Amino acid sequence: MARAGRSGWRTRAGPGLTDADAALTAAARDSMPFAQVLGIEVLAASREEVQARMHWNERLCTAGRVLHGGALMSLADAAGAYCAFLNLPEGSSGTATIESKTNFFRAVREGHVVATARPLHRGRTTIVVETDLHDADGKHVARVTQTQAVLGA
Repeated sequence: MARAGRSGWRTRAGPGLTDADAALTAAARDSMPFAQVLGIEVLAASREEVQARMHWNERLCTAGRVLHGGALMSLADAAGAYCAFLNLPEGSSGTATIESKTNFFRAVREGHVVATARPLHRGRTTIVVETDLHDADGKHVARVTQTQAVLGA
């Protein structure tokens, strides 16, 4: 994710978060155009946690109208990259995913998926983020652990 002034980014918090934040979503889609292709919306973003949502869409499915694992991994990667970006050390210019591991727990056949990304490690050269995916009923869909390289200035 390319670095763009972090100081103006807003954060939201609270239980029952349902509305997408238009400014955060626009910032994510500008930096990661693939997020727009997938219809990813950012619900909240802070150094401690990023929440993003993707609605079930038939064009993102595989056999049996199941949301494709690649779409789920892309949602997690986008949320994780945003989280890593918000935790960049001073003087860095961006991040790039260099490793990602996904455990899938259940299929998604309707509704939406919410990704919640949290930093596990904030280093000078790498940032490790864990992202949990939950369906519209709050059931755990997947867990993704990814390592983001810190790019120089």
